[in-house]
Amino acid sequence: MGEKFLIDGPDDARVTILLAHGAGAPMDSASMTATAKALAVTGFRVARFEFGYMAARRTAEGRKPPPRAEMLNPEYKAAVAELDAKTQLIIGGKSMGGRVASMVAEDLHSTAKIIGLLCLGYPFHPPGKPEQLRTKHLSGLAAPTLICQGTRDEFGTREEVPGYGLSKAIELLWLEDGDHDLKPRKSLSGFSAADHLRTMAEAVATWAGRLER
Repeated sequence: MGEKFLIDGPDDARVTILLAHGAGAPMDSASMTATAKALAVTGFRVARFEFGYMAARRTAEGRKPPPRAEMLNPEYKAAVAELDAKTQLIIGGKSMGGRVASMVAEDLHSTAKIIGLLCLGYPFHPPGKPEQLRTKHLSGLAAPTLICQGTRDEFGTREEVPGYGLSKAIELLWLEDGDHDLKPRKSLSGFSAADHLRTMAEAVATWAGRLER
C-alpha cells in the first residue's frame, strides 16, 4: 500500500476528519474502515494515515512495536501538514491514535489549524491498571473535544470516567455495552455494531456543526 492517506467521503465536504489508528491494528483494519465509512455517509471527508512503525510492518522491515505515544506527536503534526486540508479540519483517531491527537490538539487549535478533536475509544488507562491514568493533559484542554466510548470499554468505563476531572471542553458519547471498538454484544444490548457506528457518526455531525466557523 503506497498511499499516505486513505480517503472516504465527498471531495466537497465542509469538514475533513483526519484519523490515526490504534496501537495494534493498521489504518485499513475492519474497525477503522467501518468507522471511516460511517463518518463519510454523514457528509465528512475522512482521511486515514499510519504512523511509521505501522507502515513498516507492510515492508521487509517487519513488525515493530509501537513507541511511546508521545513520541508520535511529531508524526501526527506532519500528517496534518501533508494532508493540507482545504476544509475545516478535525483530528482524532482510534485508541492510541486519538491519544496522540489529543496531545497535539491544543497547539493546532490555538493556531486555528483545527476546529476540534475526536477520540474513538480513548485509552484512559491500560486494561486492568486503572491507577495508570493517561488523563493529565485532558484536564486543561481547551480544544473542543468529543470522546465516543463504549460503556464496557476496559480502557475506561462509564463508572470510571466521570471521576477523572476532564476539561469542560470535552463531551462524551456513551455507547451502550460497547467494547474498545464500540462494538456491543447484540444478544445482550439489542444494538448492533452498525447501530453504534451510525449513532457515533450522527453525533459527530451534530457536534461538528456547532464548531464550524
